[in-house]
Amino acid sequence: MMVIIEPGNPKDTEVRALLSKSHALMEQLFSPEDSFALSIDDLCTPQIQFFVAREYDVILGCGALAVKAGYGEIKSMFIEPFARGQGVGAKILKRIELEARVVNLPILRLETGDALKSAVGLYRRLGFKTCGPFGDYTENGVSVFMEKPLG
Repeated sequence: MMVIIEPGNPKDTEVRALLSKSHALMEQLFSPEDSFALSIDDLCTPQIQFFVAREYDVILGCGALAVKAGYGEIKSMFIEPFARGQGVGAKILKRIELEARVVNLPILRLETGDALKSAVGLYRRLGFKTCGPFGDYTENGVSVFMEKPLG
C-alpha cells in the first residue's frame, strides 16, 4: 500500500464526507457532552495543521495537529473502516509528530474514548502513555488522556 500523508482541506468534498463518518461514530459511541470532535470550521483555523492519508486519489484517513501553548494536541484522527489495520493511522500520527517537532513542541497530547480500543492500542504502540486531563478537559468516565514527550 503506497499511502501519502499530505496537508488537506477539511472543506473538500471527500474529506468532509470522511469527517461526517467520524462525527457519526462519535455520536453513536458517546454522549454529546463527552464528544470533543472539532467542526470543519474549527479545523480550518491557523493553529490547526490538517492532514489526509491517500492512496492514489482515494482518501483513507485524516488527522490534525492543534498547536497549543506548550504542547500539541492530536485531533480528528479517523481512518476509513476498509483501510484500518494497514498502518494508515500510524503514518498519519508519524506525520503529526514530525510537524510537532518542526515547530519545537515539547509534548503531544490527545483525548480519545475508552470505547475506541484499537485507537488506544495504536497510540500505546507509538509511545503514548496514559495521563490526566489537560487543557479544558475534565475526567468524565469515558475519556482516555494520553501524552508523548518529544524531547
